[in-house]
Amino acid sequence: MGASTRTEHARELFAPLGPTYDRYARLLSFGQDPRWRAFLVSRIPHEATRVADIASGTAAVSIALARASPQRTVVGIDQSAEMLAAGRARVERAGLGDRIELREGRAEVLPFADAELDALTFTYLLRYVDDPAATLRELARVVKPGGTVAMQEFGLPRGIWRPLWELYVRVGLPLAGKVVSPGWHEVGSFLGPSIRGFYERLPLDEQLDLWRDAGITDVRCRRLSVGGGVVVWGTRA
Repeated sequence: MGASTRTEHARELFAPLGPTYDRYARLLSFGQDPRWRAFLVSRIPHEATRVADIASGTAAVSIALARASPQRTVVGIDQSAEMLAAGRARVERAGLGDRIELREGRAEVLPFADAELDALTFTYLLRYVDDPAATLRELARVVKPGGTVAMQEFGLPRGIWRPLWELYVRVGLPLAGKVVSPGWHEVGSFLGPSIRGFYERLPLDEQLDLWRDAGITDVRCRRLSVGGGVVVWGTRA
């Protein structure tokens, strides 16, 4: 089965941004994206030495995972050849080419055997797949019993922060993206409706139920930056 229309649209939208992605993701998130990434990586036990980073993009999480444990090897999987090229250049600059491998692939059909990995992370993924439940089952399949699965995603702030978030994603983010480049303007206009629509289709509580249904136990969730970011993690049963 090929990639879905939603997945293909995401690839086409983000692929040209590879060389500038991390710099402007940090800027447009007011510096919060690295903070969320650091918390995500901190959920992975130090003793997890064989780890996969799914939807690895430009390898920011893969590099952070490798740096967090000197014995760890990381396999990053992403559908975008352009993002992977930027990621490989970044890995080489970091001197981690011997411990990080980046492969083209899809989260729905992972190139790993059952229970092959000690842990797995994924970032900004479930919004772009047609069947989040099936994707979570596939992610859990490749992790050993007792291993950690962890996710980073945008969130929807609550209370007084929600109107401010709406103002930013409806007006501020598209305008800021326009200053950077036409590609970033398109991303800035896309993200608000994408995030909002995802939580309308699949509220966070229902997402956590899908984790449990996929065979992941002790599921925990942390809202970060007044709810603008979400990290979820749990243990493979």
